[in-house]
Amino acid sequence: MSPPASPDRTSSGDDTLEVLLAVANEAALIINEVYSAPFSVDYKAPRDPVTVADRRANELICRRLGEAFPGVPVVAEESEPESFEGFRDATRVFFVDPLDGTREFVDRNGEFVVMIGLVDGERATHGVVHAPARGVAYIAELGRGAFRVESDGTRTPIRTSDVKELSRSSIVASRSHRDADVERALEILGVARVLALGSAGLKGAEVAQGGAEAYVAPFYGGKRWDACAVDVLVSAAGGRFTDGYGEPIDYRGASLANDRGLIATNGLIHDALLARLAAHRPSTS
Repeated sequence: MSPPASPDRTSSGDDTLEVLLAVANEAALIINEVYSAPFSVDYKAPRDPVTVADRRANELICRRLGEAFPGVPVVAEESEPESFEGFRDATRVFFVDPLDGTREFVDRNGEFVVMIGLVDGERATHGVVHAPARGVAYIAELGRGAFRVESDGTRTPIRTSDVKELSRSSIVASRSHRDADVERALEILGVARVLALGSAGLKGAEVAQGGAEAYVAPFYGGKRWDACAVDVLVSAAGGRFTDGYGEPIDYRGASLANDRGLIATNGLIHDALLARLAAHRPSTS
């Protein structure tokens, strides 16, 4: 695989996205190398596993982005917070989840991805979601659209679906992060199907390519690195991405937690979905 483009080629949007894809490709190789052999599992907290694949991919991505985009902060899941201190004051910020879906990685079900997103100003503008076990990537840039990239490099434009009714909609929800509140919220939506899928990136990709009408994490959606690449992917594909209250994600907010939930839809069912969820929202939210 070709190395990432050099820093002097990153002035255009085209080059930025190509650099991000090249970096994600490198990280995917590392992840697949670990995945193909026995590996140990550590825990940052109960039910929060981490592996050498997370750490090695994190180190590689941060190093490559630092080389290609000097001075741009990289907010990455496995990095020490001191490494991106002050990122809220930067014009451009990367948000990186080196291995989104570590539980799925540990379970060896293939439902995990590399996610790299770029925020420029107030918007998520560039994003890559790479599924190493599936050999497919999804790339997007606001104003240029979203694409599925096969292992041979073939690129196909993707768009969200044109379904307008909740009753005909399919929704993807977490395979590993489901509690009673989430289950009740999904029940009241009155949709045709609820599909379980690992990794926020894969759920977002399913919405972006029209395989489902929404991805719903109504009350909590992980951290900002779980949102950024999905935000631009869904938005560039014609959909809509907000928190659980219908507001844009504040990537420079005081907390890195998506503690107001995440909602990604084809755009056509977004308002109706939010209205149904509002009726179920716990009083403590």
